[in-house]
Amino acid sequence: MNLLALVRPPTPSLQQGVRTHIDREPIDFALALEQHARYVDALRAAGAEIVEVPPAPELPDSVFIEDTALVLGSLAVIARSGAESRRAETPRVADVLKRYCQLEYTHAPATFDGGDILTVGRTVYVGRTARTNQAAIDFLSRRLREHDHEVVPVPLSGCLHLKTAVNYLGNDTVVINPDWAPPEAFARFDQIEVDAREPMGASALPVGTHLLLSSSYPRTVNRIEARGFRPRVLDLSEFHRAEGGLTCLSILMARE
Repeated sequence: MNLLALVRPPTPSLQQGVRTHIDREPIDFALALEQHARYVDALRAAGAEIVEVPPAPELPDSVFIEDTALVLGSLAVIARSGAESRRAETPRVADVLKRYCQLEYTHAPATFDGGDILTVGRTVYVGRTARTNQAAIDFLSRRLREHDHEVVPVPLSGCLHLKTAVNYLGNDTVVINPDWAPPEAFARFDQIEVDAREPMGASALPVGTHLLLSSSYPRTVNRIEARGFRPRVLDLSEFHRAEGGLTCLSILMARE
């Protein structure tokens, strides 16, 4: 089985992207380019083949490619973001995804961002947020049932996306901020809580047998390592300043 990773390079307009739950801070774009290159190198080192979507300087948040689609096997559901300014990001991503997947589009009134979706096995957790509404949860529940996946809605508060609050690490374990995501929704997993001083510390990305974490949250990294994980730690500070995390920067696809 091959693993593909779709990525999209950042552009200088990143500074103008949407901010929802954090204050706007200056972004060092030269450093962001370096950090993105190291992130792509880490994906490649973890066994992923890199597929690059052309950059979009007119779309500040386009580097956060995860939000444009949900990919499950041969199906790609093209998102319709709750942030209207981000909807123009999807056509070029869809053009690339159609080489590998059957496409299905999300239509009004449904809205969702890929960052609100966490898939573990046959279970698809969908965060209810300002970006992802009940109509999208209902749509995904119907559509994914046909592919033998169960959708589990997760109410959130205080954060942008589901994956801002919780991520799967492997070995039946999640890292979670219990102030933002209800721990009972993930009761079947072992849970590692983020350090209270690092509320965004749940940023994590498993890639095959590898695990990527962010150096911006060292206390939470220590907690994860203490549970036996051996992650690769990356500096993604400039993307955190844009309210992004590790998962946001790629779409991972397992291909036979």
